[in-house]
Formats: sequence, C-alpha cells, structure tokens
Amino acid sequence: MRFLSFHVDYFRYKVTKKGRSKVIEEITENNREAQIKNALVLFITIEKRDEENPEFLKRGIAEIEKITVQLKISNIVIVPFAHLFGQLSTLEFAFMSFKRIESNLKLKDYSVLRLPFGWFNELEMKAKGHPLSRISRIIE
Repeated sequence: MRFLSFHVDYFRYKVTKKGRSKVIEEITENNREAQIKNALVLFITIEKRDEENPEFLKRGIAEIEKITVQLKISNIVIVPFAHLFGQLSTLEFAFMSFKRIESNLKLKDYSVLRLPFGWFNELEMKAKGHPLSRISRIIE
C-alpha cells in the first residue's frame, strides 16, 4: 500500500462519470457527492504485494492513526488512487481493501468518507500549510 496524505481545511467531491475499471461501485444519493471539514485526505494505492501480506492493512491503519493523532483530527477521506506507481493489485482486492480500511477506521471512532470505487470525480480541497500537512508513506 502507498498513500499520499493532505491535512485539509475542507474536502469536497462529486462523481462525474464511470471510470475504465471493471469493478464499479453503485452510486447512490449517499455517495454521489459529499464534503467534510478539517480532515486527513488519503490518496491510496493498493499494490500486488499487498495480496500476499495480510499485515499490510493493520500496518497501514496504524500509520494513518499516527498521523491523525499528531494532527489531533478524527475526520478521514479515503480516495482510491491508482496513480502512485508500484504494481497494482487486482481490482477486486483493491475494492475489498478500501472497504476494510473504512470499516476498521470507523470501528476506531473516526468519521470516514470513502469515495466510490471505479468512478471519476471532481475534487476540491484546501490544504493546510504546516510541516505535517503533506505526508507520503509506503506500507510494507
């Protein structure tokens, strides 16, 4: 797993059209568009090697928690993002992983906004400008 995170004043998204993915999440009134304030926005790529490493999810969530504790925030945005290079996992594994990340963080009392898998989106955010406002990680 790889991620690039931004600490933001706000984040908004709106689904625009289907992507080229063969795995497409259903769009409903609840996930068509949303916004959140004072959040950690995570652009996450799930990699092929994650399929053989059951610990990647636990390690990734622990790293996300470390960042949120440092920032003193509880709002998280998960953006499926296949553009952080590395060899991508299967679509099915990636989709399942994003859902598991979301559910695990919610169990830890985070407010989580996960963008629908397989769709293009309009994105709007205002990133903060402090030393921890932009962080990247490779989880092995």
